[in-house]
Amino acid sequence: MKTVFSLKNPIGLTLLLSSMALLGAGIDPQPVAEPTLKEAYKTYFPIGVAVAPRNLTGPESELIIQQFSSITPENAMKMGPIHPEENRYFWKDADAIVDFAQKNGLKVRGHNLCWHSQTPRWFFTDSTGKQVSREVLLSRMKRHITDVVNRYKGKIYAWDVVNEAVPDTGTGVYRKSKFYEIIGEEYIEKAFEYAHQADPDARLFYNDYNTENTSKRARIYQLVKKLKEKGVPIHGVGLQGHWSIYEPSAQELETSINQFASLGLAVQVTELDVSVYPKEHERREKKVTDTSEFTAEMDAKQAAHYKMLFDIFRKHKNTITNVTFWNVSDKSSWLDNFPIPGRKDYPLLFDQSYQPKKAFWSVVKF
Repeated sequence: MKTVFSLKNPIGLTLLLSSMALLGAGIDPQPVAEPTLKEAYKTYFPIGVAVAPRNLTGPESELIIQQFSSITPENAMKMGPIHPEENRYFWKDADAIVDFAQKNGLKVRGHNLCWHSQTPRWFFTDSTGKQVSREVLLSRMKRHITDVVNRYKGKIYAWDVVNEAVPDTGTGVYRKSKFYEIIGEEYIEKAFEYAHQADPDARLFYNDYNTENTSKRARIYQLVKKLKEKGVPIHGVGLQGHWSIYEPSAQELETSINQFASLGLAVQVTELDVSVYPKEHERREKKVTDTSEFTAEMDAKQAAHYKMLFDIFRKHKNTITNVTFWNVSDKSSWLDNFPIPGRKDYPLLFDQSYQPKKAFWSVVKF
């Protein structure tokens, strides 16, 4: 295992300083094997990270190349950013991410082809502002999915085809989105069929959050089971993994993995981060415990929780085919200011200076 001593290498820098100290004392330092995420998990599953164009240069780009084996566009391939107007695509950001991956030998997960959020308004309306018919919306879906998948055919190995189609509460299986309102539940199977037609070799996933909630998990299971029974080309389920140091429990996580695996589907952890605050969808205002500081207690709890998660991931290595972190480091996370303005979160393995945290070592040393 090669150790790279570079100022751009956050872990290597620590080793470099230690080596310089030894040299000053007249001791010839021996090379130290430096663990990286992708090396630690090379016999288990690819380790990925969500990226934006801003991450492709500077220290974070070095960290991506050093630590990860796959990348996911955080926003660049969502319907709104990549297809802002009916007859105009914006390919620049997505192209840059795929080109970066190709240049550096990284796999790419596409994210995502059909989602009720971040869908441009034009998708659902005609030139007069009236809601389009079922046939028109299906035609627009097919064109969008075909154009996007075709552009990156052979460069993207897996796609989140449909994202978050199940509501958080209630007994209904389907979220009452515009896609569902206009087309009905068939929009989901059509999205998978269109993606498969465009690239028969790509692995196709249904992706959602709160998959450890008993009620929601059951409804997601019902949805994907029905797709399988109808012969729809679905290959796996994405567990987003927007968790916290308080949840999920080991039992909840294993139940989710086993339940979806029972359908013959692969499981990928697609958007992993571990917030230092309680479950966010249940909170919308600050509490006195929200210090916006990363305390020693948070550090220890986060490391222990990440260890538990990865112990389970490794146990299910025959089912789990990728684990992707959502953002590179605590320097910038989508959880900053969400859902509470002015509050900083610290959900990742690398700190704001790109240095490995306790959580990093709990993941790579096993």
